[in-house]
Amino acid sequence: MIINTGQRTDIPAFYAEWFANRLKEGFVCVRNPYNPNQVSRYRLDPSVVDVIGFCTKNPAPMFPFMELLKSYGQYWFVSITPYGKDIEPNVPDKHLLIEHFKHLSMQLGVNSIGWRYDPIFLSERYSKDYHLKAFEQIATALEGYTKTVVISFVDLYPKVKRNFPELQALEKEDRLLLGKSMIEIAHAHGMALKPCAEGDELAEYGADCGGCMLISDYEKAIGKRLHVPKKKGARADCACYLSCDIGAYNSCKHLCKYCYANAEPSTVMKQSRLHDPKSPFLIGNYEKNDSIHDVPQQSWVDGQMSLF
Repeated sequence: MIINTGQRTDIPAFYAEWFANRLKEGFVCVRNPYNPNQVSRYRLDPSVVDVIGFCTKNPAPMFPFMELLKSYGQYWFVSITPYGKDIEPNVPDKHLLIEHFKHLSMQLGVNSIGWRYDPIFLSERYSKDYHLKAFEQIATALEGYTKTVVISFVDLYPKVKRNFPELQALEKEDRLLLGKSMIEIAHAHGMALKPCAEGDELAEYGADCGGCMLISDYEKAIGKRLHVPKKKGARADCACYLSCDIGAYNSCKHLCKYCYANAEPSTVMKQSRLHDPKSPFLIGNYEKNDSIHDVPQQSWVDGQMSLF
């Protein structure tokens, strides 16, 4: 099976010690965000967990614990964007992130890591020219270290509109101009460009619009075929295979203004203070009325088939 860590928060950046403890103890508990006393308990064991998926803006805090991950397949998305502290207050320096990206790539291989440049929005400071220049610079630095770059244009979810009220959605003309140019830049640096939940409007310019985190991507990362249960995408316009996320909403301390997973910063900081690195839960601990369900797990690896 596949365990995901990055749809709700950034575990490598802020909760690496906790995740290392979970790997050592061999299980993790996850509250249902819509029914908090409903708890799913997952075994963290390479005999049943084929791949762990990470999505982070800062992988470095996880580096001291990489030995604990050696028995697992891994796929990492590292977000490197052009925004300053006005938008991403607690994201590390982008030049440092590029070096961390290269370090991961050399450890795991180019098929196990992708670059995310998203979400894209426009403002007086972050103009189309600004984006294209930044995208070119980062793509140049990452050439040879990944084969994939994912882009998306900002979505105005309720939490986003509350935390970033001046934000505007991009017009189609701007999406096509940026997308077409970014596809050309990506291809020039040996990368396929995948739009995230953006439909197929960039397909005619050479984008791979089939989904940014497919079973085929996990298979390339681990070099093995996977027979997976059928499931729907996270959203109607999402074809990615995302399930079993062990994070918690309102706990990512990057405090990016465009974040869809966080409420206002005061809520995030109050919630994050409930974190205990020794707890089975990312936030808080067992509660009296918890109903704990041990999730059935099995390996999806086809023992007879290898990609290599």
